[in-house]
Amino acid sequence: MPHFPKPAEGSWTQHYPGLGTGPISYLDSFDPDIWQQEIDSIFTKEWLCVGRVEQLSRVGSYFTKEFEWANRSLVIVKDQGETIRAFHNICRHRGNKLVWHDYPGEETSGYCRQFSCKYHAWRYALDGSLVFVQQEEEFFDLDKENLGLVSVACDVWEGFIFVNLDPQPSQTLTEALGELATGLAGYPYGEMTQRYSVTSKINSNWKLFIDAFVEFYHAPVLHQQQSTSEEGQKLAAVGFEGLHYELFSPHSMVSSWGGMSPPADPRMVKPMENFLRSGLFGPWDKPAVVNNNENLPPLVNPSGHRAWGIDSFLLWPNFMILIWETGWYLTYSYWPDSPSSHTFESSLYFVPPETSSQRVAQEYAFSVFKEFALQDANTLEATQSMIETGVVDTFVLNDQEVLCRHHHAAAREQVAAGRRPDSYPWMPAEVSA
Repeated sequence: MPHFPKPAEGSWTQHYPGLGTGPISYLDSFDPDIWQQEIDSIFTKEWLCVGRVEQLSRVGSYFTKEFEWANRSLVIVKDQGETIRAFHNICRHRGNKLVWHDYPGEETSGYCRQFSCKYHAWRYALDGSLVFVQQEEEFFDLDKENLGLVSVACDVWEGFIFVNLDPQPSQTLTEALGELATGLAGYPYGEMTQRYSVTSKINSNWKLFIDAFVEFYHAPVLHQQQSTSEEGQKLAAVGFEGLHYELFSPHSMVSSWGGMSPPADPRMVKPMENFLRSGLFGPWDKPAVVNNNENLPPLVNPSGHRAWGIDSFLLWPNFMILIWETGWYLTYSYWPDSPSSHTFESSLYFVPPETSSQRVAQEYAFSVFKEFALQDANTLEATQSMIETGVVDTFVLNDQEVLCRHHHAAAREQVAAGRRPDSYPWMPAEVSA
């Protein structure tokens, strides 16, 4: 018997009948041709989150973003009018990388009044216009007005900065986000500016790590050591069921229980968690800005269940926002490096601490989180090495893995169409993307 209600069809997977229930191929998780098609049809066409507005705190603030999978480097900057802009990071003279510090391949950030090329000192204003050419008189019919930096489509939603490499994006950012644009708006993201980040190179396909974070079926088994021995055994025996799953194709979400902050019984968690009032689910004491979760965005905790602990939203194709009942959020980004590797970025966001105990509680949550995430990373490298053997070519998925099934299906649909499809075969017409 399920612990939580399922749709009338009897399962979350069958609620979207076009998804099917049979075994699926994981060829798309290592095949070089499919990987390149995903780059061409998805990553160079979609809106991609590259950071937060807090990273650009004043006029002239900038940071760079390296897209090795597209052989592109971008610079994102706040201009004199406080507009956030993105440009290809290339000087219009002889093609030198414009913004870099000690090593050209590394991302960097800083502040400047103008961008100056290290090679021949051509200078560009913060709006990308060319404003100075060394020995300009030596050039022939130089048209400075048409030699500004090449712009990249850039927009901001709820403080998140997105770019799109398509010179003429087929959708605005708001259109691309669909229901999530309003359904996740209003959470106090901008109040949670205390950021802790980690970046790792993972030897697995980008979709495999997303698979791990759109299902919690594995959590009671793989992450047993996050709890006390006795509690871990109890959770493994119970297993996992989601409170709610929903498709906003190609986006998706899973809502999960996890109300152990603070625990009903102090013996359920480790002594350090009781001492610091913090753990995997974050600091136990909610910040005032979440108003005890009484005014959550409409898509958060959609079941309204009292045991709600976390909602995990996948913003297509590679960005995730996880909102926790305890009053903080985190983000994941998965950047494809090769068919069998990717760069995993994660940031945890809290309301800035006012006391040393609050700071230590946040630091402890971050430390526990890194252990939690890298347990998945290690397992996924083992997964990658085995699926590439081809010994088994299809895999079975259960009802708690419906978003894994959906994510791979959405990627296949977009590759087949060469762009985001106007509709998906498993979505009712009224909610098609």
